[in-house]
Amino acid sequence: MGPTYSALDGTRPRPPVLGSLGYLLCNLPLGVAGFALMVTLFTAGLGTAIVWVGLPVLAAGVLIARAAGRFERARVHRMLGAYIPTPYKPLPEFGLQARWRARLTDGATWRDVLYLVLLLPLGIAEFTIVVTLWPVGLAATTLPFYCTYLPGGAYFFPAFDERWIVVDSPVDALPWAALGLIVLACAIALTRGMGTAHALFARAMLGPGPRARRLVESDTDRRGAVA
Repeated sequence: MGPTYSALDGTRPRPPVLGSLGYLLCNLPLGVAGFALMVTLFTAGLGTAIVWVGLPVLAAGVLIARAAGRFERARVHRMLGAYIPTPYKPLPEFGLQARWRARLTDGATWRDVLYLVLLLPLGIAEFTIVVTLWPVGLAATTLPFYCTYLPGGAYFFPAFDERWIVVDSPVDALPWAALGLIVLACAIALTRGMGTAHALFARAMLGPGPRARRLVESDTDRRGAVA
C-alpha cells in the first residue's frame, strides 16, 4: 500500500514550539483583518450587485481571499513546517470571462474565504490561551529572582492591598517557581498541540479538496503497485 496524501505533503507531525508560538500570536490580528475584509467586501458587494456597482467589490473580495490563502499557506509552511499544496484549478489562457468563471466555480476560492472568516474566533481562542499560560509560567518561574525588588519588598497576591499570599524571600518563592515550571511545561505542550491542530485545519481548508486528495492517493497506489 502506498503512502497516504498526508504523508506526501511534507508536513512535520510536531511543529517547533517557537514557530507555533509566533504563529498563534499572529492569528488574532490577522483574523481580525481577514474577517473584516471578507465580511465588508462580500456584504457590500452582494448588497449592490443588482446595480453592477457591487461586482468590482466582489471581484476584489475573491482576489484578496485567494492572495490571503497563498500567504497563509506560506506562513504555515514557514512557521509550522507544514507544506500545503496549491489547490487552485488552472485558469484558462484566454478570455476574461472564462478566467473569472474558473475562479468563482473553484471550491478552493470559497474555502479561502471561509478560512479567513474562521481565523478570527480561532485566533481569539489561541491568543487567549497563549498570553495567559506563558506570562504566568514565566513570572512564577522567575519569582525568586525579583520578588524582593517589588514595591514593599515582596510579592503580594492578589494585590498590594489584598495580601492573601506574601512572598518576601527567594526561599519562599521556590514552591511558586516549581509551580511556574509546571505551567511552562503545560504551555509548551499546548502551544505545540495547537500549532499541530491549526496546521491540520489549514491543510484541510487551504489545500486540495477531498476529490483531489483521493486522486493523488489513487495515483500513488497505482505507482506503488507498478513498482
